[in-house]
Amino acid sequence: MKVIPIRLQPNADLRKSLINFAVEQKIQAGFLLTAIGSLKQAAIRFANKDNSTVLHEKFEILSLNGTLAATGIHVHIVIADSHGKLIGGHLSDGCIIYTTAEIVIGIAENFSFYRSFDEQTGFNELEVIPVV
Repeated sequence: MKVIPIRLQPNADLRKSLINFAVEQKIQAGFLLTAIGSLKQAAIRFANKDNSTVLHEKFEILSLNGTLAATGIHVHIVIADSHGKLIGGHLSDGCIIYTTAEIVIGIAENFSFYRSFDEQTGFNELEVIPVV
C-alpha cells in the first residue's frame, strides 16, 4: 500500500479537488484513510434524495470515507455544526474549504477501481479488478 497525505487550501472545492488529484496522480485504486478540516459551505446529498442540500455555515469535517480512482470517486462525509450536531451523506460539488482539509489517501497497488452502470441499483457501482 502507498500512502499520500495532502492538504487543501481555503476556498477549494473538496470533491472537485479529490477528483482532480485522482486524475493528476493516475490513481487506480485509492481510498480515504483519514480526513479532518473545516468547511464554510457544505453540499451533501442525503439518503434516497435526488438532489444535494447546500448548507451555508461553518462546519468541522469529522470524517470522509470512500474510494478514489481516476475513473471516478464515491465519497461520504460527516460534518459537525457549531452546536456539535452531526450531518452526513454523499459528498457533492460545492463543499468549500474554510481553513484547511488534511487528507490521507491510501492506494492499493494491486487493484484497479472502475465504475459501471448496475441495472439492479440504477447507479454506477464499484468494480474491483485485480492487477496481475
